[in-house]
Amino acid sequence: MIVGTTEAAQILKISTARLRVLLSAGRVKDAYKTGKMWLIPLFNGKPIIKRGTRGPAPRWRNPRLPAQTIIHVNSHRIRQNQKQQQQLPVITVKKGQTNTYGDTIEIPGGCRVVYRPDNPLSCGARVWIETLNKVKIIC
Repeated sequence: MIVGTTEAAQILKISTARLRVLLSAGRVKDAYKTGKMWLIPLFNGKPIIKRGTRGPAPRWRNPRLPAQTIIHVNSHRIRQNQKQQQQLPVITVKKGQTNTYGDTIEIPGGCRVVYRPDNPLSCGARVWIETLNKVKIIC
């Protein structure tokens, strides 16, 4: 859907003068001018405004997100157990800067499994589970 400057300004909750400044700076995605009128396409019901490059850096701080819990299987410990006939726990639970090892992990609520072969964790893990919920470690 394509709208004019008045409708787009109402959708964005800004003045039409400010929208015209953004349009003339080329910051409204895929907007074009026909004669004296700007035509602005909507994406999911809103125009897309590109970020500006000028001005000072923002001084506010984004709120800190809770520390993510990352769970992965430590393949080094698996190999060590096979070579030395040991039974060391092989599942690593990382919360902030701490590592906890266990054999069984319970994850209540939502979690996600991540596979990043090109961007592994600092420990070398390429597959891991991330969750924001508390994790119960059963040794």
